[in-house]
Amino acid sequence: MPLEAHIKEHPAYFHRFDALWTPTVVILDSNGVERTRIEGYLPKDEFRAQLELALARVAFMNKQWADAERKYAEVVEKYPNSKAAPEALYWKGVSHYKATNDHLVLGEMPQQFKEKYPDSIWATKTAAWEH
Repeated sequence: MPLEAHIKEHPAYFHRFDALWTPTVVILDSNGVERTRIEGYLPKDEFRAQLELALARVAFMNKQWADAERKYAEVVEKYPNSKAAPEALYWKGVSHYKATNDHLVLGEMPQQFKEKYPDSIWATKTAAWEH
């Protein structure tokens, strides 16, 4: 359930979540555990991509591998040019691996990153899986 709090009206929230800048969007799981946060203003499409990435992260952290994989795939499909897309592609592959224990998916990732996001830090992270 979304909660919006203005800093001057609800300063306790900013202290509770250790928010140091506005806007700060804190994504919590159903147990109230912070899973990620988005700080500062973003253009609408980039914000939406980051928000959907965060929701995929909640599924991943709750070990809902298939749901996480699907949500990460949606970020890549809907927002392929966003800053969120390379991270989503990485975690999509990891989610698939966690669901299936099929290590071949990890071996395919370096080539995917060379083709789509060669300059991203996520491409660097997949280099260890290159055959």
